[in-house]
Amino acid sequence: MRLTRTAALFAALVPLAATATAQTGPAWAATHLPADVLSLACAPSAASEMPAVPLRITGGQSLESRVSAAPSELITINAGRANGMQVGQQFFVRRILKDRDQAVSRETPATVQTAGWIRVYAIEEEMSLATIVYGCDAVLVGDYLEPFALPVVVPRTATKGKPERDNYGRVLPGKDRRRTYGAGEFIVIDRGSDHGITPGSQFVVYHDKKEDGNFLYHVAEAVAVEVRENSATLSVTSARNVVSADDYVAMRK
Repeated sequence: MRLTRTAALFAALVPLAATATAQTGPAWAATHLPADVLSLACAPSAASEMPAVPLRITGGQSLESRVSAAPSELITINAGRANGMQVGQQFFVRRILKDRDQAVSRETPATVQTAGWIRVYAIEEEMSLATIVYGCDAVLVGDYLEPFALPVVVPRTATKGKPERDNYGRVLPGKDRRRTYGAGEFIVIDRGSDHGITPGSQFVVYHDKKEDGNFLYHVAEAVAVEVRENSATLSVTSARNVVSADDYVAMRK
């Protein structure tokens, strides 16, 4: 019987004493990272174009065919020694979420969801095996990889300036394309460093009740925890009411 390349790689790297039900990587271990670092590492972001990322999850090492994996399970990556992969390297695992017919652009950004991060366990010339170090969500076949670096938690400040008027950003759909959020959760907005936002920038979130002759309704306070060129992830620090996708945000000066 001829082994597939993935099976051959696995057979060469896992001790013969391993059984079919024990074909996993090293036992899962706690990360010992602070809760605020873990939650920020798993926070959603946005993309104004489809990422050009060649590294992807291509399969798993379970006996049955599956499209998802969880911590302690081995997964396959479509790159190996020839691509510069090294044992011990770590990567974020991410996927693009968008509406079925949505064209990803600056005007219609997609949600970037982080499934967790992985560590390369063993390599061959063109393929590698990896273990899931931490799972924010299920890791799926087809998810793409980005270099891993732990986020830096932004110190909070009690100083609050007045919110800018007539310069509003909008709340985008977030993790799992959700459209409603509360205090302690993360939201993504369509403004970033191109609008002067920096980590620690404070915001007011407003809801438009669409009533003629009425003011915007103040629903929440938030702070920027991760900033990209044209989008940012905010932590909702307090909420009077639910925050919804398409709500307005105004940065406090």
